[in-house]
Amino acid sequence: MSNGHALLAVGGAFLAAGALARVGARIGLPTIPLFMLAGFVFGPYTPGLSLVDDPAEFGVLAGLGLVFLLFYLGLEFSLEDLARGGTRLVGAGLAYLVLNVGGGLAFGFALGWGTREALVIAGAIGISSSAIVTKLLLETRRLENRESRLIMGIIVLEDLFLALYLALLQPVLSGADGFGAALADFGKAFGFLLVLAALARWGGRLVSRLFGSADDELLTVCFVGVAVLGAAVAEEVGVSDAIGAFMVGMMLGGSKVAPRVHKLVLPLRDAFGALFFFIFGLSIDPGAVGTVVLPVLAAVVLTLVLNLAAGTVAARLHGFDRQEGVNIGLTVLTRGEFSLVLATLATAAGLDSRVAPFVAGYVLLLAVIGPLAVLRSDRLTWLVPARLVRARREPAPVG
Repeated sequence: MSNGHALLAVGGAFLAAGALARVGARIGLPTIPLFMLAGFVFGPYTPGLSLVDDPAEFGVLAGLGLVFLLFYLGLEFSLEDLARGGTRLVGAGLAYLVLNVGGGLAFGFALGWGTREALVIAGAIGISSSAIVTKLLLETRRLENRESRLIMGIIVLEDLFLALYLALLQPVLSGADGFGAALADFGKAFGFLLVLAALARWGGRLVSRLFGSADDELLTVCFVGVAVLGAAVAEEVGVSDAIGAFMVGMMLGGSKVAPRVHKLVLPLRDAFGALFFFIFGLSIDPGAVGTVVLPVLAAVVLTLVLNLAAGTVAARLHGFDRQEGVNIGLTVLTRGEFSLVLATLATAAGLDSRVAPFVAGYVLLLAVIGPLAVLRSDRLTWLVPARLVRARREPAPVG
C-alpha cells in the first residue's frame, strides 16, 4: 500500500466512523456497534467502496486503539481498588471463569466438531473483550459505580487465566507435548504482571520524577512511549497488550502527573479507540458467517445466561443489589479481540473450517447486543429473579 493510499484509507476510516456514529447518536444508539458497522460497510467483504484490501495492514493502528483505551482506564483505577476486593474478588472472578469457560467447553463438545475445536470455542466463549468493556464503562459514565471496580478486577483475573490458557493451548493445537514450556510461559507472564503491580503500588514517586516535565508536549511523548512499550513487552512475555497498557496506566495513575496525563490522553483515546472498532468491522465476512447461524445464536443465548449467573454470584458475594448484579453480567457480556485471536489460531492449525466463521459471527452479534443491553440495563433487571440477590441495607464496598 502506497503512502497516499494509506493516508486516504485512514482518513476515510475516521470520517466514516464519525459520520455514522453521529447519525446513530441522534437516535440513542451506542458508538461501538456503529464504528464496527462503518468498518463492515467499507470493508473488503462488502460490495462497493473498499478502503483497504487486507485489514491486517491496519494492525498497528488497531493495537494503538486498544492501548489507549486500556491505558486511560488504568489511570482511573488504583491497585488498591483491585486489591481491596480480596478473596471475594477472586471468588467472583473464578465463578465467572468456571461458568463461562466451562459452559463454552460443554457447548463446544455438544457441537461435535472435535476436541481441539471444543477447546478453542471454550476460550472464545469464556473471555470477554477488554476494549469493549472499557468503552462501555466510559460511554455509560459508570466508572465511579462501585460494581465497576469489581468488573475491572474480573478483567484482570481473566487476563491471568488467558496467559495460562494460551500457553497450554498452543502445544495442544500444534500436537506437541509442551506442558513444561507452557508453565514456563505462564511464569514469565505472571512475573511481568507482578513487576508492573509493584511499580503501580510503590513507584509513584519515581514515576513523578521521571515524568515531571512542565511541558505538555514532552509529557505526552513520554507517556505515549511508556504505554506502547509496556503493552509491547506484555505481548512478548505472554500477557495481552491490553492488560500491559492497563497496568502502565495504573502506574502513572498513582503519580503527581496523573491529572495532566488524564487530560492529554483523552483525544488519543477517542480517536484511536474509534479506529480500533472500525478495523474490527473490516475483518467481518458475512458470507462465511451464514453457514453457522444456528450455533452462533445458541452460543449467544448461552453466554447471556452464563454472564447473568456470574453477575448474580458476584452481587451476592459483595452485597450488591439486583441492578448492580445485572450491570456486571451485561457489561462483561461482549467478546472481542481474544476470541478472534483464537479463531486465527484455529485456522492456522487446520481445525474444522466452521470454527472461524462461528467465532466471527458470535463476536459480531454480541458486540451489537452487549452495548445496547448495557445502555438499557435498568429495564432488564427482570432477567435476574429478586430472590437470588440479597442486597445489604448498607452500601457495601467492593472489599
